[in-house]
Amino acid sequence: MRIFKTKWFVRYARRERIGDDSLREAIERAERGLVDGELGGDIIKQRVARKGQGRSGGYRMLIAYRRGSRAIFLYGFAKSERENIDDDELSTLQDIAAGWLTANDAKLARAVADGFVQEVDNDQSKNDQRKKET
Repeated sequence: MRIFKTKWFVRYARRERIGDDSLREAIERAERGLVDGELGGDIIKQRVARKGQGRSGGYRMLIAYRRGSRAIFLYGFAKSERENIDDDELSTLQDIAAGWLTANDAKLARAVADGFVQEVDNDQSKNDQRKKET
C-alpha cells in the first residue's frame, strides 16, 4: 500500500501538526475495513485525532482510496471549522481522485519529483525502529 499526500495537504498537515504516523494509522484502519465514511468516487473520510484528544473532535481527512493499492490524502479540516464539504467540492475531489488513482508508477514518480505529491514513508521496519527509539 502506497500512501501519498498532495502539496496542499502537506502544508495543512504541517500547520496543524498532523504527523505521518496519524496518517498511516488512518489508512491501516481503512485497510481493516474501518472507514468512517464512504463518499463515493473512491473518496473516503477518515477521522484523525488531535494530539492528546480523541478522533471524534479532531480532524476529517478526505482521501482518494483504493484498498490494498494506493491512498492519497487530498483535503483535511477540523470538525470545529466546518461540518462537511458541499456537493461541488466533493465532485471536484472525485475528479482529482480519479486522476491520482489511475496514474501509473512513472506519472507518480514524476509528480513526486515535481513536488505535486509527497509519499508517506510506509516502511514497517523503519516504523518499528522509531517506536523502539521513543
